[in-house]
Amino acid sequence: MFKRIACLLAFFASAYGWAQEPSPPDFKKWEAMVDKAIGFLRKTQAENGSWSGNRSPGITGVVVTGLLETGRVSPDDPMVARAIQYIESLVNPEAGHIAGPGARVQLQNYVTSVNVMALQAAGSDKYRAVVKNAAEFLKKLQFDEGEGKTPDDDFYGGAGYDSRSRPDMSNTQFFLEALKAAGVPSDDPAYKKALIFVSRSQNFKSEYNDRPWADKINDGSFIYTAAGGGETKVDGATSAFPGYGSMTYAGIKSMIYCGVAKDDPRMKKALEWVRKNYTLEANPGMPKATAERGLYYYYHTFAKALHLLGDAVVVDADGKHHNWRADLIEALAKRQRPDGSWVNENDRWMEGDPNLVTGYALMALAYCKPKP
Repeated sequence: MFKRIACLLAFFASAYGWAQEPSPPDFKKWEAMVDKAIGFLRKTQAENGSWSGNRSPGITGVVVTGLLETGRVSPDDPMVARAIQYIESLVNPEAGHIAGPGARVQLQNYVTSVNVMALQAAGSDKYRAVVKNAAEFLKKLQFDEGEGKTPDDDFYGGAGYDSRSRPDMSNTQFFLEALKAAGVPSDDPAYKKALIFVSRSQNFKSEYNDRPWADKINDGSFIYTAAGGGETKVDGATSAFPGYGSMTYAGIKSMIYCGVAKDDPRMKKALEWVRKNYTLEANPGMPKATAERGLYYYYHTFAKALHLLGDAVVVDADGKHHNWRADLIEALAKRQRPDGSWVNENDRWMEGDPNLVTGYALMALAYCKPKP
């Protein structure tokens, strides 16, 4: 009887276009994926506690953040404890960063940011002073009057690899994530300055973005950087700069951190782009030949941004309802390798490193955790 009723309801929903709620995430599937990934990471951790430390000291911070935010391991787990000891060894008390002794200047923002996130995920008061000093260090890297920049300059408010490299949305989103994780108050001037840069990195002509390229596409997407006249990572762009998924979700997340509400024109335009480009099969906006470039970076910015927005369902431009958490679990499930890891065949932006990519995947899955 109940089966017949369910079939009739499904028929009428299809025939008359009624919205059907998408299936919720499967906890058992989520649990099995995460535990398999943890098993992989137990085998690939180096003796000094790091993961791929020879490639970047920031990869360990990504992995630790992903591990702890899933809730499947604790800071007392021997694997995590060794990793945190490694991160502690990167603390530079004189400079304030967490990028290691003699760290290359070009890595200090990114590495310090992810390591702040990792130490805060550990939830210990032991690191309060280290995290506070790191946040102050990061704020000094932000382009503002200290670097001779005024609000009219397209560098203003952004963060790059250091205080001399051109700022970009990738570094800026990690910078803002670290400030939030460190508990920097929402009225700190760093957020207001950052919002100037973030707004100028959106394909949206408005009172917040008067750059000459802003209305050439005007679809609400975000590009890699507004600095230096603008740049995208979408191959083949010339005078206009197409946005793409990983930076658009990074832009949404950054606007939320900077206090932008859902009814703000910038947010509404960005979410319009999201509805038109909802997919987990590719990093949307990338050309077909490079569709999976930065895919796992996209997954974690997608998950964090939608988590912060607070909506369980995304309604796409065709009116289809998507439980984005269930969709992301499915996308990652079919890409997980037998050993529990993930890796991107397109090695751009270090995504050929399974430790880094598995860390990204766990960060994404942490925001998809279903109820048991």
